[in-house]
Amino acid sequence: MEYKISVMKNAFYAQSGGVTSVINSSAYGLITKFNKSFSGANLYAGKNGIVGLLEGEVYDLSKTQKPFELLLESPGGVFGSCRYKLPEIDDEKFYSSLFQQLEKLFIGYFFYNGGNDSADTCLKVSEAAKKYGYDLKAIAIPKTIDNDLVKTDNCPGFGSVAKYIATSAKEASLDIKSMCKTSTKVFVLEVMGRHAGWIAASAELANDENNTYVHKILLPEVKFDEKSFLKGVDSDVKNYGYAVIVASEGLKSSDGELYTTSSNKDSFGHSQLGGLAPKIANLITDNLGYKHHWAVSDYLQRSARHLASQIDINQAIALGKSAVNYAAEGKSGIMPIIERTNQNPYEWKVSIGDLKEIANKEKTLPDDYISKDGFRITKEGVDYLAPLVEGENYPTFINGIPKYESLDLHLRNI
Repeated sequence: MEYKISVMKNAFYAQSGGVTSVINSSAYGLITKFNKSFSGANLYAGKNGIVGLLEGEVYDLSKTQKPFELLLESPGGVFGSCRYKLPEIDDEKFYSSLFQQLEKLFIGYFFYNGGNDSADTCLKVSEAAKKYGYDLKAIAIPKTIDNDLVKTDNCPGFGSVAKYIATSAKEASLDIKSMCKTSTKVFVLEVMGRHAGWIAASAELANDENNTYVHKILLPEVKFDEKSFLKGVDSDVKNYGYAVIVASEGLKSSDGELYTTSSNKDSFGHSQLGGLAPKIANLITDNLGYKHHWAVSDYLQRSARHLASQIDINQAIALGKSAVNYAAEGKSGIMPIIERTNQNPYEWKVSIGDLKEIANKEKTLPDDYISKDGFRITKEGVDYLAPLVEGENYPTFINGIPKYESLDLHLRNI
């Protein structure tokens, strides 16, 4: 199919997948940089991700009157997100329709802000544009609390979740410690992360050289040995008076299968995970007799903007800006990534990653980050995690509650 417009200068931006407390910071970086770098061009945001584009609903950001700085304090995805799997690029009918939608808005730049599956979406758009002759620069912007994207040192969204989990586990531990003599002796906190244990591992940051607040961490990278685990929990209760366990939702049993799962699947075929905390808690009570409580951090962990990491915010903004810079250089099918250039003091820079080497791949915890017994995180792991939670950036509070003011968004039907 031929596309008649020779100069495509406008841009499309969309948020995709599970949102984070700092995804809007990436949007802020991208929007403000685009407006400075592409004078006279317009930027549109998809309502609910790429679904908005397909359904002809986008936000015209040139009409927004409120300051884009509001994005820096807003959790969730301001423009709406989605989980939507694109067909393979040989589906000419689908991609012709997609590019016709872009052509109507004179779109020459496509920015997609998300994780693994979103990288797959952006790569398909980039490859399909080449195949069908549409002049488009497609760039993915990393975002995932799971921290499982390859090539990049870490992912925006993760540092803030790590800060939240370590803080919550430490506070809960002090609560249980005060009551363990006559009441609850075991607390299990279930966290997200899918098949990578980065979020669960961050609970190790609650501990210090003088105090142990989190006693066991259950990781997807370590096959779950019930007998060894129960022996360890019993020992912790006897030594400390109580035990706090942080468990990753993707925990695998001794046969390598998910310890808990659901029959529900998303559009990418991923099983809905969950139900681990009560199963672990009941396992302990049934075998050891200890009274338990359990909790699931669920959406609380990824929406906690009030406890966001300053480093996380800084990196989210930088990656949004860098996406625009790479687009201006004519690059496509890439993702700006974070490169750790020094450990102590912690230093980083933005580099570039090829989506062909990133999409549909998964980064898990390296072996040297996991203790020999499989239930704790080593010094090497802590050294990696610790800089990512540094710094505080509190949102504006009104009457004791975060303000979280929304932008004025103006819908345009294509």
